[in-house]
Amino acid sequence: MPEIKYVRGDATVPSVKGVKVIAHVCNDIGGWGKGFVLALSRRWPEPEAAYRAWHRGRAGNDFALGAAQFVQVEPYVWVANLVGQRGIRTGSKGVPVRYEAIDAALGPLADKAVELGASVHMPRIGCGLAGGTWSCVEPLVTERLVRRGLSVTVYDHGG
Repeated sequence: MPEIKYVRGDATVPSVKGVKVIAHVCNDIGGWGKGFVLALSRRWPEPEAAYRAWHRGRAGNDFALGAAQFVQVEPYVWVANLVGQRGIRTGSKGVPVRYEAIDAALGPLADKAVELGASVHMPRIGCGLAGGTWSCVEPLVTERLVRRGLSVTVYDHGG
């Protein structure tokens, strides 16, 4: 059984051959401007533009908690915008992360990665600004991605 590989580095620069999908968690209110999305936007304008258009058109599309959007940014690199957090602030209803939404979005991510023959790369999704804990997210990633035979690399940023 494959396992999640943990590395120190930048998830926007996966150093493996072949097709790659970079996955991250977005909120459900159309906000894009803090956390990992800034690193994505520094490299490619397409994921932000696609996410914002997806949110703007939400009355007529599948934009919602648990949805996934795939944006090709290079010939062998895709970005997966996974809607896995409600709002952006911690408040009376707790932290923004929604584990059930991350779990739901990992299904289409697995399907897309299998279809593309891709490896999956991500920061510790849902555990930054969304306020989640990796001990809750890791089993979802293992169940939805690793058990499908996908190669998953999780990046911890910094020195």
